[in-house]
Amino acid sequence: MPLPIDIKDVVVIGGGPAGLGAALSLEALGLQVTVIDPAPLHALQNPSFDGREIALTHHTVSLMKSMGAWDRISPDDISLIQEARVENGEENHPLTFDTKGKGEESLGYLVPNFAIRKSLFEEAQNREGITILSEQSCEALNCFVDYVTVQLRDQKFTAKLAVLADGRFSKTRESLGIGYHLHDFHRHMMVTRFEHELPHNGVALQWFDKGQTIALLPLNGNVSSVVLSLPLDEMNKVRVLDEEAFTADISKRLQNRLGTIKSVSTRHVYPLKTVFANRFETRHTALVGDTAIGMHPITAHGFNFAMTAQELLSQEVYAGIERGEEIGSAKQLRRYERRLRQKTLPMFTVTNTIATLYTREEKGLWMLRQAGMRAANLLKPLKNRVVDQLIDKKRSLSSSLFNSK
Repeated sequence: MPLPIDIKDVVVIGGGPAGLGAALSLEALGLQVTVIDPAPLHALQNPSFDGREIALTHHTVSLMKSMGAWDRISPDDISLIQEARVENGEENHPLTFDTKGKGEESLGYLVPNFAIRKSLFEEAQNREGITILSEQSCEALNCFVDYVTVQLRDQKFTAKLAVLADGRFSKTRESLGIGYHLHDFHRHMMVTRFEHELPHNGVALQWFDKGQTIALLPLNGNVSSVVLSLPLDEMNKVRVLDEEAFTADISKRLQNRLGTIKSVSTRHVYPLKTVFANRFETRHTALVGDTAIGMHPITAHGFNFAMTAQELLSQEVYAGIERGEEIGSAKQLRRYERRLRQKTLPMFTVTNTIATLYTREEKGLWMLRQAGMRAANLLKPLKNRVVDQLIDKKRSLSSSLFNSK
C-alpha cells in the first residue's frame, strides 16, 4: 500500500514524562515528532505538585543530562539517596544498601514528579522537530500495514509510528485490543512532606510494619517525603484528619523516629495497582511508560523503566533506519518488545511478590520475612550487584546521538 503524501514521522499520545522522553529521543534521530495531550498548555508548562518524589538511577540521570532536561531542574529539587534500608516491623536486622567502596556519593537521586515533567516539557518545546498539541485527545487510532492514522477532535493525520504513553489505564491501548495483567493490592498510598527535628542522613527507608507500610524519602534539609500505605477504609479516616490530628497520627505511626514533625505540603492519595501489558507493540505502534508497565512504587523502578523503554525504542528505530527499514517496521518493534520484556518482567514479578508478601499479616509470613532479610543482608555479592545496577552510568546510543546534535 503506498504511503499517503502528507505523513508524519512519529506521533506520541500522552505528554507526560514517558511520552516526552520518547519524543526527545526520537527527535534526536532527526525525526519529526508530534505530541498530543488533553491537558491545557499552562498545565503542561507548569505542572502542579502531586506529592510524588521519583527515585532516579544514575543511568536515568545520565539520559536526562544528554537530553538537556537535567540542567533545567533546580538544584533545590534534587536530593541524594546516600543509603537505602528495608525494615520488617521492629526487627533489628535491616537490609541495607550503600555505596561504600564504590566511589560514588549516592545510590541515586530523588526529584519531584512535577519538576521532571516541567524539565522534559521545556526541553521538548525547545526542539525544532517536536510539535506539542495541547487540549487534544486521540479519539481513534487505526493501525495499518505501513502506517497509523490518528483522529483528533477536529483533525486527522497519518504517521509512520505511534507511541502510546497515556497512562496505565490507557483507553488507546484498550481500543487496540491489547490486554494487560492487573494486580490490585487493595491498598492506597498517601504521599506528603514533613519537616522534622532529627536528621535523616540521606537514608531512604522502606518499613513494613504491622498493618501499614511506610517509606521515608530523604529530601534536602530536614525534610522527608512520607509515603503511607493502608487499606482503603483506614486511609479514608487518615486523609480527612485536620492538620493537628494528622500530624499527631503520622508521628505516632513513625514512632517518633524523626523527632518533632511538621506538615509542609498537601496530601495526595493514589490506589496501589500494577499493570503489565500483554504486548508492547502492534502495527507501527509502541507502548512506553505506565501504558506498558505500571510498577508498584516499592522498588522505585517506574520512571526508570519508562526511560529504559524510550531508550530501547529509539535504539531499535535508529538501527532499523541504518538498515534501510521504514520507521516503525515490524522488525524494529518486535526487537523492542523482546528487549523491554527481558529487562522488566523479572523485576515486575519480584516487586509484586515482595509487595504482596510484605503486606500480609500471617505469623508464618512475618517470620519468613525476617529470616529472608537476614539472609539477604549476608549475601554481599547480591547486594553489590543491586548497588552496581543503581550507580551504572554506561552511555547509551541515544545519549551519543543527543550529544552529537
